[in-house]
Amino acid sequence: MRTRKTAIVLLLLTLLYSAPGILALGNRERNTAQTPKVEVTGRVRLVGSSPMSALLISTDEREWHIDERERGKLMDLQHRTVTVRAREYYYDMFFANGLPAGRRYFLRNVTVVRIEN
Repeated sequence: MRTRKTAIVLLLLTLLYSAPGILALGNRERNTAQTPKVEVTGRVRLVGSSPMSALLISTDEREWHIDERERGKLMDLQHRTVTVRAREYYYDMFFANGLPAGRRYFLRNVTVVRIEN
C-alpha cells in the first residue's frame, strides 16, 4: 500500500516538474493557405550545427528560413547573394505564459531567379 502511494506521488511530481518544460516555447503555424509568391533578395547562410542547422536567406528586414524540402536548391549557393521567388509562411511563437515570442518566417516552393557574385 505504501509503495502505491509513493508511486502516485512520484508520478504527480514528475508531471508537475515536466509540464513547464514541455510548454515552454510552443508555436502555431499561421498563413498556410496559398499565398501569393514573394520575391526575396539576400545572402544565403547556413546557421547552427548538425543536426539542428538551418539554411537562411538574410535580408535587411528579416531572416527567411528555407523549408527543409527546399534546402538542396540553395545549399551550393552559400555566401552568395540570390534572388528567389517563393511562397512565404510563418510560425507565431509563444512563451509558456502566453506572451508572444516572435515570428519565424519560412519560404517554400523556391525558384532561383538570379545569382550574384
